[in-house]
Amino acid sequence: MLFRALALLTLAVPSAAQASPIGDVLCAPSEELRDRLTLQYGSARQASGLRGREQVMEVWTDQRGDWTMVVRYASGTSCIVAMGEHWTDFGPHDPA
Repeated sequence: MLFRALALLTLAVPSAAQASPIGDVLCAPSEELRDRLTLQYGSARQASGLRGREQVMEVWTDQRGDWTMVVRYASGTSCIVAMGEHWTDFGPHDPA
């Protein structure tokens, strides 16, 4: 998981000296980020939902249970906002 996070951080590294890499480092053109998640990491989009008129939230998972939360903007840019392990899909309408 740590290796995956570090590899994804290299998507759009404008400068290693930036003070806060979160906003800049984890964003890339949507197609590039999608290709990286699917082709390099074997992830598939499992869920999505609207977050206003300009944003779609997506959850991507892989066979190992790693998950990535992505916000896709209408501008054509996507950003990774969270990553983790041990994703569990409870199926539709889980009363929890």
